[in-house]
Amino acid sequence: MNNLNFTFPQKVKTFCFALMAVGFISIIASFAVDTPSVADAHYHHTRAWANILIGSFFFMAVGLGAAFFMGLQYAAEAGWATSVKRITEAVSWFLPWGLSLMMLMFILGHFGVHNLYAFFDKDVIEHDVKVQEKMGYFGAFWWARTILYMAGWLYFTHKLRQNSVDADHVSDNSHHWKNVKLGAWFMVLFAVTSSTASWDWVMSLDIHWFSTLFGWYVFSGMWVSAIICITLIVVYLRKLGYLDFVTESTIHDLGKWMFAISFLWTYLYFAQFLLYWYADIPEEVIYFQQRWENYKALMWTMFFINFTFPMIMLMSRDSKRNFWFLTFVGFVILAGHYLDVIVMVMPATVGTHWTGLSWMEIGPFLGFLGLFIFVVFTNLTKRPLAVKNHPFMDEALHHSV
Repeated sequence: MNNLNFTFPQKVKTFCFALMAVGFISIIASFAVDTPSVADAHYHHTRAWANILIGSFFFMAVGLGAAFFMGLQYAAEAGWATSVKRITEAVSWFLPWGLSLMMLMFILGHFGVHNLYAFFDKDVIEHDVKVQEKMGYFGAFWWARTILYMAGWLYFTHKLRQNSVDADHVSDNSHHWKNVKLGAWFMVLFAVTSSTASWDWVMSLDIHWFSTLFGWYVFSGMWVSAIICITLIVVYLRKLGYLDFVTESTIHDLGKWMFAISFLWTYLYFAQFLLYWYADIPEEVIYFQQRWENYKALMWTMFFINFTFPMIMLMSRDSKRNFWFLTFVGFVILAGHYLDVIVMVMPATVGTHWTGLSWMEIGPFLGFLGLFIFVVFTNLTKRPLAVKNHPFMDEALHHSV
């Protein structure tokens, strides 16, 4: 195995700073042009704030999805992805950054800097009876849950990664078996908190609406986005001459995960839509009515990219072994799931004020993407790209399908 120590290319680092500069300038410009509306007293630069929330949540979810994938591999005692474990760990370590940005958004909302969340708005609480009825859930209990989510996810992510690093310096497999137990407990915590966090942080934007499928729907989107990011980084590093020990079959399996989870996302999206359309209960269908009336083009575009595109492009075996093709498809699907988060957030916050996809969405996305790449690649430089003393590493090195 050659080139085990990654060096952050200066061109890529400069590219990251350029993307972050574009994002920062776009956000500042968004506040300048997204002025408060006289006709709507609750619209205070809402589109600009919504784009910050979208970027923060999406890339936080990518980090969380990678942490989940890392814990799942341990809990299932799977060996095929051991050769890309350092990549998974690096992606998961964006989680502290993402959660910090989310917490900042919550604190700003609590103090009235933005009005994205109705349960932070005293005027809404005073005049909306339904919101008043839910304040037992959205008061101090909401903050307690939020802190629990963040603390629990960070603890397990840190411990899983630390044990993995410590395992490189011992001759036995004790740290691996610690992670098997930690991974199993993390799956239990994640099964509950990933759903409830999506209710508390995203579904609550539509405070009058509820869905029992929403948590799984958000989870499938974060999972496939994390797999795509891991795959793209693996392919890129191989192009640079690193990760020569990662077999084509391992990358092929990552492509199969992209394909399979895209269908899981489609199933959950359509099941949620179909059940609500069939029941036709006013407090349920309002979510889709609002998006169908004002965001129809974006909904269809997002659905086509996230379902039809991977179905057609990743069906064959050869497509998942053509690295250029896999990279192209991965970038397109990743953009599609960013659009999915826009569809979740924009109608609930900006509503009819939204004038269509523009630089106000693209600019912040590029900024968050630059920050994400910089954090992940910086993390990759801190450890060798191959794990040592892992009981399943030999299986990964000879993985073939």
